[in-house]
Amino acid sequence: MAESLDIDAMIARFRERAAAVKKRNLPPVAGEERQRFLKQAQEDFMDFAIIADSQVSLEDGVLTLRIDLRPADQRG
Repeated sequence: MAESLDIDAMIARFRERAAAVKKRNLPPVAGEERQRFLKQAQEDFMDFAIIADSQVSLEDGVLTLRIDLRPADQRG
């Protein structure tokens, strides 16, 4: 499978998913259900955006995602 994995396409899909979460319509829910939906959307966006912004490498069949969580002004 590793030989057929298109890393750039995978990252592009995560970027698309993050953008889709931002555009997601709010269903007609209220109260506690609404808060759960909003929390889930925020977590989905964060997860997809983190992976989409990662540096990806595939070496010897090992897929590595390098994610720098330091503030932008502290990155090297």
